[in-house]
Amino acid sequence: MIFENVLVVDPIDGEFVGSVETTRGVISGVKRSIKNVDFEYILMPGFADPHTHGSIGVDALSMDLKELKKWESFLYSQGVTYFLPTTMSSTPSAILSSAKIVREYLENNNSTSVGGIHYEGPYINVKKKGAQNPSLIRKIDLGEIESTLIETVRLITMAPELEGFIEASKLITDRGIPISLGHTDASYEDMKRAFEAGCTRVTHFPNGMNTLHHRELGCIGAVFSMPFSVEMIIDGVHSLPQFVKMVYDIKGPEWIMIVTDTIDAAGMPDGEYELGGLKVILKNGRPTLEDGTIAATVLMFNQAVQNFKSFTGCTLKDLARVSSYNSIRLLGIEDRGRVAEGYLANLVLLDRNLKVVETMLKGKTVFKI
Repeated sequence: MIFENVLVVDPIDGEFVGSVETTRGVISGVKRSIKNVDFEYILMPGFADPHTHGSIGVDALSMDLKELKKWESFLYSQGVTYFLPTTMSSTPSAILSSAKIVREYLENNNSTSVGGIHYEGPYINVKKKGAQNPSLIRKIDLGEIESTLIETVRLITMAPELEGFIEASKLITDRGIPISLGHTDASYEDMKRAFEAGCTRVTHFPNGMNTLHHRELGCIGAVFSMPFSVEMIIDGVHSLPQFVKMVYDIKGPEWIMIVTDTIDAAGMPDGEYELGGLKVILKNGRPTLEDGTIAATVLMFNQAVQNFKSFTGCTLKDLARVSSYNSIRLLGIEDRGRVAEGYLANLVLLDRNLKVVETMLKGKTVFKI
């Protein structure tokens, strides 16, 4: 497959008009145009979403193989070529069951955008539970953790102030699984201790954590003063556009990852849904618990990409970093996330308004308008 006269956007090499050729699922050639050629489409690395609980009626905690396939196919329409189904706080058996579904799915699908599973909880602070079920949040149990760490686990969200966190973090990271800090009431010192233990990632910043105070920097102060990488939900609700711009200006594009944090109601009509055993009401495109607490999102990834560009005024090169490259690299993956020779041809073609036109997985078109 050859894409000619497109605006190539690579998170390292930047933006240039040229052509991209793929061969047997790999980018085999990237050439810059010598002449000043106009372009109609933009070619970027396929998007990565490491934090999504579900979409179109599919939930990570209850899905079967058929539903996971349906979910994956839907995300291709959003330009997503890598994602981690994400569980909520639940029982060890329920969490492990989801991980086993993902394992079986990966065994049966050589070419897939499913990368593994992300456990968000249950070892979080109930004070910052957000829409997580408080009855399923619990203390750190090393034996319980050990029982759920199968090979498809790629990421775990935990609160660093919990008793036993450092011991648990060693157990987890020794398996090559990164820990993301989230749903936490941690002090600055708690965050620093976790950072020094190798936990350099933060879940849906700044949601589900304490705020900045001039006498206690807390989570937000720690993120701004240390080189943490942060997920951000770019819907204009979880964080105002001005806050997103401030984080972008202070942290820079190297440290931000777009995530959706969607639930099964994403792509569905208004109505009643369930999240981790709790009732969710979707009204006018906004999901909440019965008490009004924001219950994750129904944000589409393509919209989040457009929002980030609008909120921050970033370059397309920076957009490629926050929508793909940063998430991929923090998971230790080296063969994708760029439009460069030798990388997997996981690509998204967009129009000038950044709307997805075509999505490719290993050089094969999996979505096209």
